[in-house]
Amino acid sequence: MRCPYCGSLDTQVKDSRPTDDHASIRRRRVCPDCGGRFTTFERVQLRELMVVKRSGRRTPFDRDKLETSIAHALRKRPVAPERIERMVNGIVRQLESAGEAEVPSSTIGELVMEGLKALDDVAYVRFASVYKNFREARDFEELLGQLGAAEEGAPQLRSDD
Repeated sequence: MRCPYCGSLDTQVKDSRPTDDHASIRRRRVCPDCGGRFTTFERVQLRELMVVKRSGRRTPFDRDKLETSIAHALRKRPVAPERIERMVNGIVRQLESAGEAEVPSSTIGELVMEGLKALDDVAYVRFASVYKNFREARDFEELLGQLGAAEEGAPQLRSDD
């Protein structure tokens, strides 16, 4: 593993342990050349996935990009990082186990929307507004109407009660 500080290829693993969800291995490393310490994570990758964009362009699947887009939607929301990590792991597992080497970006978007809907309504609306390219307030009203209809049977908490 290349040192992120000095670029040396001779780094040493000082500690390895599984993450809390046992989906990856956390390794603490040290560079003998500059003394820099850093952490890496090792995950199982079942297959190399390609994402087919709306334009038809193909790009390699990037887990970090998925995590970043979900993190943007959940910014300043009270959702535990472990729940976010479980959601990302679940989406990646679904994509890898689907059996297809090429995955349409729309499939990934729908999986993210499903996951966010279960985690946090505000993040769901944020993500949907970008994913579905909302142009006016009416788009938000329609989505909120659908969200409200889906939750109609659930008890509602109101701040004025």
